[in-house]
Amino acid sequence: MHSTSKYTTGQGLAIGGIIVERHDLVDKIKGNARYAHFNEPDESYHGLVYSDLPLPLFTLRVRLALLRDLGGAPSPFNSWLFIQGLETLSLRIKQHSVSALAIAEFLEAHPKVNKVNYPGLKSNNQYPLIQKYFKDGMASGLLSFEVADKETAQKVADSTEIFAVVVNIGDSKSIITHPASTTHQQLSDKELLEAGVPGQLVRLSVGLEDTQDLIDDLAKALG
Repeated sequence: MHSTSKYTTGQGLAIGGIIVERHDLVDKIKGNARYAHFNEPDESYHGLVYSDLPLPLFTLRVRLALLRDLGGAPSPFNSWLFIQGLETLSLRIKQHSVSALAIAEFLEAHPKVNKVNYPGLKSNNQYPLIQKYFKDGMASGLLSFEVADKETAQKVADSTEIFAVVVNIGDSKSIITHPASTTHQQLSDKELLEAGVPGQLVRLSVGLEDTQDLIDDLAKALG
């Protein structure tokens, strides 16, 4: 399952999701007790057993049963927006990733930054996985970094001029978020640590603006 509300449109214009089915899913599900609904007769379709079909059985059941019961269908206009966005998705992801890597490298070298979380960095323990599973090492435009304390993190987030203070991600515009005072403000300091979002953490969704302009904006905010 994948959210299409992020990079797919490019401007955060629509909310939706997609289900991508693997080629050999029938072999994985057939006779597997974990997937009883696919191996037992569906009385609402005359005893149909989905795992007996040579078709994409998971998405078929979603369409025949779940969509019927829950009604979670995207609007035609939202679907059109997703299709339009897909035409430029590969180009945008490349630029998001190139800029994010340059920004991560800048932050990693900055004396006021204590930690940078970006799998595209060679120093990151996830770097081998990015090289193995992501095409050309394109690790997206999402990263986070930690500064001295919560107050400094809030000041950085409030001081940028190009980065917009918004909580969504995957947009063509660059976004900066201080989770501890926005998306996770209901948590105590202890709970923030347990959730992996300490008060000193700042999250970035790097957009398509000029890379050097974004670096300069962060440099000014960090002081």
